[in-house]
Amino acid sequence: MTQDTLIKNGLVIKSPHIDRILAGEKTWELRSRNTQIRGPIALIKSGSGVVSGFAEITDSISPVERDILLRAKDKHGLSADFIQNAIDNSKWKWDHAWVLANPQNLDEHIPYTHAVGAVIWVKFPENEARTISRAYSSLKLG
Repeated sequence: MTQDTLIKNGLVIKSPHIDRILAGEKTWELRSRNTQIRGPIALIKSGSGVVSGFAEITDSISPVERDILLRAKDKHGLSADFIQNAIDNSKWKWDHAWVLANPQNLDEHIPYTHAVGAVIWVKFPENEARTISRAYSSLKLG
């Protein structure tokens, strides 16, 4: 395994959003800030304590213009009415689209150590990163 394939980061995502990403139905993960991370990442279902699968972050569109956001339901899965209502009520803050590609489910989820305070990203200890990366590599080869 090369250093390039070492997966050090896991993105915590709530259901049903993670399920839609892993099913290939959602390619934009909307967040309140940009990310500089690119390449393969682990996907973690919030509260589960396990890695559920993988995806690649290929881009981060920041900020997404409102008219594009309202027309991009096929990418993020939220209705234009939901978004517009949140904007109208000053409750919308998710105007950064993290572009995801190549989602892959894990048949056997991998437990990991969830650091206290990790809400968006989990940085895996090196031994866990190696285990998670081996699982990713085996999916890519299979």
